Amino acid sequence: MKTRITELFGIEHPIIQGGMHYVGFAELAAAVSNAGGLGIITGLTQKTPADLVNEIARCKDMTDRPFGVNITFLPALAQPDYPGIVKAVIQGGVTIVETAGRNPEPVLPYLKDAGIKVIHKCTSVRHATKAQAIGCDAVSVDGFECGGHPGEDDVPNMILLPRAADELEIPFVSSGGMADGRSLAASLALGADGMNMGTRFIATREAPVHDNVKQAIVAATELDTRLVMRPLRNTERVLKNTAVERLLEKEKTLGADLTFDDIRDEVAGVYPKIMIDGEMEAGAWSCGMVAGLIHDIPTCRELIDRIMAEAEAIISRRLADFVG
Repeated sequence: MKTRITELFGIEHPIIQGGMHYVGFAELAAAVSNAGGLGIITGLTQKTPADLVNEIARCKDMTDRPFGVNITFLPALAQPDYPGIVKAVIQGGVTIVETAGRNPEPVLPYLKDAGIKVIHKCTSVRHATKAQAIGCDAVSVDGFECGGHPGEDDVPNMILLPRAADELEIPFVSSGGMADGRSLAASLALGADGMNMGTRFIATREAPVHDNVKQAIVAATELDTRLVMRPLRNTERVLKNTAVERLLEKEKTLGADLTFDDIRDEVAGVYPKIMIDGEMEAGAWSCGMVAGLIHDIPTCRELIDRIMAEAEAIISRRLADFVG
């Protein structure tokens, strides 16, 4: 299957593994890339730029195929060493960067001068067209269904993807609610050139997270996520647990007076406890509604091969039969 995304990134299948905190390590990125997709290392999970250089080198030892690095630009008082991270990516010979969060325009000249292709994650059409205008090579369009931060517009992919297709000239992929061949076929039908999966890739054999996390995703339904931090206009979709219920109660009680300090225990520094130690009640962690479509823990190759076979069968047989 050839699309503008496979051509742009030099990959076999139009499937991208999005950057995920304490999930996007070299093991997962390499496994996805070796299976024909595009694996992504999460830059901010590495504690220093030097650690990121080492992680990139580890990934290169595991795959000779293209992979990328995610750089998420966060609104924070203590800013990560973004110049050091960009330098590490360039030094590591990475050819693809997934940006997310705030506008990546300040770092684009450095990435472009190094010949790096940039795909920016967007939760709205206006952000996608802005990414196009500043020179991004592609965008990932995140619908309201997605795990993590869905933005504040609450537009699902059934509307967001065709709207993006109406407005964009650069390639884009769907993100949020993507799990199988049906997802890919639908994304292509709505105008996308591929799809990005986050939660689905956590529930794979190679994902370097505690088995408790994978089993929680398999056990969850589409009704088991919650939206938190909406009063702070930093909405995040997470899997429900006792910490999330406690957080929501604080939001309800404090209302407009809520501050980040009020929920620090539920959201700050919890990812190592959950992803590494498997403490599933430790805090809020990103998970998409797509958990309702996840019922097993395959290898990345098994998953991608299955997705491609399903998508091709839908496109060449089921849909063709309707007009044949």
